[in-house]
Amino acid sequence: METHKKLTIGLFGFGVVGEGLYKVLQQTPSLNAGIKRVCIKNPGKQRNAPASLFTTEKEDLLFDDDINVIVEVIDDSNAAFEIVSIALRNGKAVVSASKKMIAEHLPEILEMQQETGLPFLCEAAACASIPVIRNLEEYYDNDLLHAIKAIVNGSTNFILTKMFEDKLDFQSALILAQQLGFAESNPKLDIEGYDAVNKWAILLNHAYGIVEHPNNILFTGIQNIQFSDAVVAKEKNLDIKLIAQAKKLKNGKVAAFVLPQFVKTDDPLSFVKNEYNGVVIESGFADKQFFYGKGAGSFPTASAVLSDIGALRYNYRYEYKKLYHHTPHELAHDYYLKVYVSFDDWKYIPRDKFEWIEEWHADAERKYLIGVLHCSHLTEDRWWKENGSSLILTNEPIIDNLDIINLKKRSLELAGVA
Repeated sequence: METHKKLTIGLFGFGVVGEGLYKVLQQTPSLNAGIKRVCIKNPGKQRNAPASLFTTEKEDLLFDDDINVIVEVIDDSNAAFEIVSIALRNGKAVVSASKKMIAEHLPEILEMQQETGLPFLCEAAACASIPVIRNLEEYYDNDLLHAIKAIVNGSTNFILTKMFEDKLDFQSALILAQQLGFAESNPKLDIEGYDAVNKWAILLNHAYGIVEHPNNILFTGIQNIQFSDAVVAKEKNLDIKLIAQAKKLKNGKVAAFVLPQFVKTDDPLSFVKNEYNGVVIESGFADKQFFYGKGAGSFPTASAVLSDIGALRYNYRYEYKKLYHHTPHELAHDYYLKVYVSFDDWKYIPRDKFEWIEEWHADAERKYLIGVLHCSHLTEDRWWKENGSSLILTNEPIIDNLDIINLKKRSLELAGVA
């Protein structure tokens, strides 16, 4: 694509993001980009744009020689993958916001980009208005990236904020998130962590060259968090957030997961409230950087799509340096996690699986413990998601396999055993 060539866009989807993009493009003529056609599913719906713009036939966009950029912002991940595949093979650059589709089809999308040499940009698929993919691609070299910790789902963060600051019950907070357009049409995708782990699969690729299906990444959402957990958090001067985390271990592999976590009140992520997202990147010599911005809603997501469209004028494409120019990292499966578990009945808690238990409160109405266990007891078992159990990671949860022996010894000394 020539530099500054006029971008003629075929847009799939005219929901909150699609319409947001349409409005924003009208206000930014300097981009020299315009939408020629919009493909929609439901032609009878009233829309704030001329009727001549819309079609229900995907071919009207994918086989139009004038259209050189396909932007897709639709809910259906199977349809989105088909659109992306046909577009790339037809010589069109692609901008996508479909995190589920990208996360589930990452190997194929990488292969198509290699084959066609065409750009596929997806900044809007993770953290909406925060330019985290571009930063991981351009700024952070592989060897210097120690850890990333992020709030990547605005809906769950909004619900947790409303529950713990405004004392709303879970259901009321969820309904409010949906009314404000922060929650997905199917709230389960947000609440149970699916949306967050899809985004994390994408970011792990740009951060560490890891190409892993989201099903292979340890995750859950906020569906089991109880009000009593918030009370314990307050007593300990902590917040509860749904945190996506990745950390390089001493053996060079990367521990990565998406789980609820206690966060210290002076941690940058503690300041991330409502529908905002935040990303803390820890690198070798620059210490920590903190990115903050809106992670949900029409205009924040549209702004990320817009940024990608702008980048196409300069032939920008992801180089995937961590994947192609370095030795890609692997996902770690051998490390320990320090966890808090609250529950109603001891019989559902496999105490024998814990390396050790630091605290237990069996007399409270809602019982809880804090202890250390191997990550395999979460990846391979479901006990921590069932029978009313609620699992939250402690604020520094990852214990490297190589450190566990020293900690065990220390723990025994403290208990007066050694």
